[in-house]
Amino acid sequence: MDTNSALDILWILVAGILVFFMQAGFALVEAGFTRAKNVGNIVMKNFMDLSFGSLLFWIIGYSLMYGGNGAFFGTFDFLYGEPDNYHNLFFQTVFAATAATIVSGAMAERTKFSTYLIYTVIITAFIYPISGHWIWGGGWLSTLETPFHDFAGSTVVHSVGGWMALAGAWTIGPRLGKYNGKAKAIPGHNMVLGALGVFILWMGWFGFNPGSQLAISGDNAHAVASIFITTNLAAAAGAVFTMFVTWLRYGKPDLSMTLNGALAGLVGITAGCNIVSPIGAALIGSIAGLVVVFSIELFDKVLKVDDPVGAISVHGVCGAMGTLLVGFFATDGGLLYGGGASLLWSQAIGVVSVGAWAFGLGLILFQTLKATMGLRVSEQEEREGLDIHEHGQTSYN
Repeated sequence: MDTNSALDILWILVAGILVFFMQAGFALVEAGFTRAKNVGNIVMKNFMDLSFGSLLFWIIGYSLMYGGNGAFFGTFDFLYGEPDNYHNLFFQTVFAATAATIVSGAMAERTKFSTYLIYTVIITAFIYPISGHWIWGGGWLSTLETPFHDFAGSTVVHSVGGWMALAGAWTIGPRLGKYNGKAKAIPGHNMVLGALGVFILWMGWFGFNPGSQLAISGDNAHAVASIFITTNLAAAAGAVFTMFVTWLRYGKPDLSMTLNGALAGLVGITAGCNIVSPIGAALIGSIAGLVVVFSIELFDKVLKVDDPVGAISVHGVCGAMGTLLVGFFATDGGLLYGGGASLLWSQAIGVVSVGAWAFGLGLILFQTLKATMGLRVSEQEEREGLDIHEHGQTSYN
């Protein structure tokens, strides 16, 4: 093996470690945004997303996503075992676990742990790999006349998790006491944990996006550095813009919204981080920072879909929006750069197709689980907390 190839493999593994650590960020965000009596349950679900996801993606998910040249899915080769490609297996495994863990926060504080595990198996083994194959595995969206562009997963990862989160939160219904005539805020128990989680996720995104270059040798180093800049600018712009929007709307800058604004910027830039300019990245982050505020309010107050952490808006809505904005801001082929509407049209086809797949399959899955095993804990268990009833222990003494 030559030095450049070894360096590229090492970079992919290091980036994968950063994405792996994002699981800790998700756990802290969800724990901080929910009540103390359910923190252990949150951590357990995130831990199992990664654990089950690692096994299932190795057993079937990777080959279903990357095997063969089928238009709609790969191959059913079990127990992937090509040592020369283990670096890609690891990198894509932690992406699959990220898609799975997005749903946890939206369904927090009222979901049966046993039923949640079935969801984790289904998304990492089948739902995520199949739609991922359409885009990253040589499937039909990658072979459009103007190929669909999602460099690091605004749609492949985040929208899939976000639309499944919508299906789950809608099916399971709101937490007790959330809607008594009008929407009632149920504050999280520790915003410091939430903020620490966002810092960890922000750092992890420097593996998520730049790592998707899949190489760092030669000219790839400049491409990776550029992606670091676009990623960071979008996150910063999202946070700043959300802070000012909430300051104007609520009279004070809202911390939880601002944290979600940074995440919205990160999700939004993920699709086009390699083909937009720094100015374009800042604009995408700013738009995401605006959209996430109104999206969270829409789901919470108008549609009455109870999402304790804002996952549907951050990952589903801003993932779709960021993917569409590639059609405007791509420096090569974007509408604002004289490229016409062909890329924007392909982006729209991909967003709608993947959204329909994830939400449709998610709705079928959660409705089936609700009708058979039951999706929700009892009223008494919900009031007293999932930590003690689902796991026999409390998180704080």
